[in-house]
Amino acid sequence: MIIVLIGYMGSGKSTLGKELATVLNYRFLDLDDYISEKEQASIPIIFKKKGEIYFRKKETEYLTEVITSENLVLALGGGTPCYGNNMNLISEAKLVKSFYLKLSIPLLAKRLFPERQSRPLISHISTEQELLEYIGKHLFERTPYYIEADITVNTDHKSKQEILEALLVHLI
Repeated sequence: MIIVLIGYMGSGKSTLGKELATVLNYRFLDLDDYISEKEQASIPIIFKKKGEIYFRKKETEYLTEVITSENLVLALGGGTPCYGNNMNLISEAKLVKSFYLKLSIPLLAKRLFPERQSRPLISHISTEQELLEYIGKHLFERTPYYIEADITVNTDHKSKQEILEALLVHLI
C-alpha cells in the first residue's frame, strides 16, 4: 500500500509521514526531496534557475515513478495535487490511500512565517498579515484539489500522536 499525504506547505506532511512510516514499518519519501535528489538541486534553486513550469513537469514525472511503489508513505509538495494530472495519478493508482492534512490559515501562517526564506513561493512575503492573505488566496485555489483525497484529517490543535491515531484508524 502507498499512503499519500496531501496538504498545504507547513501542514506537517513530512513530519507526520516519517512518524507514520516508522509505525507501519514502511519506507518514507518526501517528493520534494526526491525531486531535489534527481535534479541535483534544491527546490528553491530549481525554481530560480528553471522556473515553476519546469518544476511542475518534473514533479509529475517523478510522482509517476514513485506512485507504483509498495509499503510507502509519500509526502507531496503543497502544490503537487493542483497541477497536471497529479490527483488522477494518485486516485487511479492501485493500493493508494490519500489523506488531506487540513490545518487552519492562522496556524499555517504561524508555522510558515519563520521559515519563509526557505520556501520559494512565500520568500517574497515580509509580514504575517501578507502571509495570511497569501495563504487564504492559495488555499481557496487549492482546496478543490486537496479535498479529492480519500480522507480529510483536521489537524488544528492536535498533537502528533492524535493525528497519527486519526490516520491509523483509517488504515486498519
